[in-house]
Amino acid sequence: MENELLSLPGYTECEFLLVLQPHEELWNMIVEEKNYFKQQYQCDTTFGKPHITLVKFQQYEMMQPRIVQHLYSIALGLPAIKVELKNYGSFPSHTIYINITSKVQIVDTVKSIRAAQKLMKLDKDHKPHFITEPHLTIARKLQPWQYEKSWQEYEHKHFHGRFIADYMLLLKRRTGEKGYKAVERFDFKDLNTKAVQKGLF
Repeated sequence: MENELLSLPGYTECEFLLVLQPHEELWNMIVEEKNYFKQQYQCDTTFGKPHITLVKFQQYEMMQPRIVQHLYSIALGLPAIKVELKNYGSFPSHTIYINITSKVQIVDTVKSIRAAQKLMKLDKDHKPHFITEPHLTIARKLQPWQYEKSWQEYEHKHFHGRFIADYMLLLKRRTGEKGYKAVERFDFKDLNTKAVQKGLF
């Protein structure tokens, strides 16, 4: 019965990412860095558009409208975020990323998004993963030699950029698909949502 359900429209399992994206000029700088890394270290795991993940989760496609509605209401109360990027960090022994020095506001935003976590839980084995250490990935799933060699360079390499994140983006890919597609944008309005609701009634 379960297999029959999964073949029905709407019961398709999807992976979702809720992310912040840098502005175009900074985006292009990061893409250049990813391309350099790819060529320098024969690395195919620099794929993915530059972004900062807030939460990653799996859910049935049919749940998307409810999740979107909930995220719209959360975004109404959120202020824009000043994001400061400086130099590089790593998760030994598999990932190189750009450091985020302004983490507090991003972590506070992630806490606000937790209000929607029940909608993001597929089952007891697939719970949403909320990011507690924000970062911007350059390359991941590195082989040990790629990590060791590249970190010798990136440990001392400089990078600096900043942007104002005034929205978050929901990305989705169906099980078996390669790339994520943008499905919804949520603008941060910094409104007192209780006051807004009072004004409506």
